[in-house]
Amino acid sequence: MGGRFLWAGVLLVATTAQAANGIDVRRGDDTMVFGSCVPSLVVDNRSSETIDFLQVELTVVLSDGQQRTVPLQSAYREGIPHPIAPGGHAVLKQPLDMSRSLGVGCAEVRSRSVARTICEAAGKACTSQMSVQP
Repeated sequence: MGGRFLWAGVLLVATTAQAANGIDVRRGDDTMVFGSCVPSLVVDNRSSETIDFLQVELTVVLSDGQQRTVPLQSAYREGIPHPIAPGGHAVLKQPLDMSRSLGVGCAEVRSRSVARTICEAAGKACTSQMSVQP
């Protein structure tokens, strides 16, 4: 019986150590803007590097079977920087003025998956491990 508790403690420590050294991205709140669902993602930067730009492109499957790709960004690519410092948090949002809206309500979204991620720190690709849960 004591062996089970020891194993659970080792698993908990290993999981915590992995999350402490990376960039964790998880699903945020969906909002409705002019009748269209706008997804978001929440970023926890547990790495030692400052993230200059982060973009996660979601592939969204709608109830009618159509697929759409939605870019969620930490800031505009060529705009004012919004760095995410180590230990910092941010919300990735869809730039509605530069990308097509889903055009449906949130109840019409059936699934989400990650199509691509772009992470930049100090002018280069991020070196930290990233976990994305869309």
